[in-house]
Amino acid sequence: MAAAGAEPLGVAIHGAGWVAAEYLKAFSRNPHVRVRVVSSRREESARARLAETGVQADVETDYERVLRRADVDVVAICTPSDRHAAETIAAAQAGKHIVIEKPVAMDVESLRRMRETVRRAGVRTVVGFVLRWHPFFRTIKALIRDGALGEIFLAETGYYSQIGPWYTGFEWARTRAQGGSTLLFAGCHAVDALRWFAGDVAEVSAFETRGHERAWEFAPTIAATMRLTSGGVAVLASSFEVPMPYTLPVQLHGTKGAFRDGRLYSKEKLPGQSDWMTVPTLGLGSADVSFFPFGELVDHFVECILSGAESHCNLEDAAKTHEVCLAADRSAAEGGRPVRLPL
Repeated sequence: MAAAGAEPLGVAIHGAGWVAAEYLKAFSRNPHVRVRVVSSRREESARARLAETGVQADVETDYERVLRRADVDVVAICTPSDRHAAETIAAAQAGKHIVIEKPVAMDVESLRRMRETVRRAGVRTVVGFVLRWHPFFRTIKALIRDGALGEIFLAETGYYSQIGPWYTGFEWARTRAQGGSTLLFAGCHAVDALRWFAGDVAEVSAFETRGHERAWEFAPTIAATMRLTSGGVAVLASSFEVPMPYTLPVQLHGTKGAFRDGRLYSKEKLPGQSDWMTVPTLGLGSADVSFFPFGELVDHFVECILSGAESHCNLEDAAKTHEVCLAADRSAAEGGRPVRLPL
């Protein structure tokens, strides 16, 4: 960590929506940083976020002026999805470390330019796949590291929700230009979970449909089958039109055990086990405030910056998750044709 008396890292929160408020609160609690500015195209939105969180910082409406500030070391990009790529490239060119909300980009070319710019700049990045820090995900990862499941050869994840006008960003999220697709907008959390637990994807085939919701410019439901680089297989689905509460199921089957939605069966670790054991941890359907552990993500990233380490969820890694999303969308657009990775 930083030496005693070291100057704190200066942070800019760019964007003033719901997720920006979470980053604002998370950064303000870290003792090694100071939030210097909140920027938004609408000054009143930035001021509202500061007022509701009680954080003292400047307000700015010009992103270029934010990037020119010498007291800003870190930029958290929390704007609508179609702006993330250009804003990340600009921040990297300005020498800023970057928190990038997902999706980081809407197409393969933007991903390529982002990665090249960040590599040249040598800045640190972390992408907002915040569930990697959730107790449920941390528990699964610990079981895998401990050998309770063995080699995973079959995985299944999904993202299910009923997203509509109640969501404040619905009007832009429902469009192809800014929402992109069901996977890019939110289903990428399920794709990232699959990679985080089962490994990288070698090939994907997908089909999409529209069950009953017409407001979305893209098909709000997609299902995909995948071949993993390990030789295993995976199944993934995402839908914004299911009449049920939000859920993100995780099922992993390995050579020594299985994990299914919070239950473990592993005679490798429990030789006398005769039935499923429920793992006592916070579930993904909980309304507990710790459901979205932005504080843990921010603390992790600050530690990475101060120690010179790369995050496990940096742009290089997250780009692989996005490539799976883009490959699935491409496959679905072409009637299920298998698409190989990397793109």
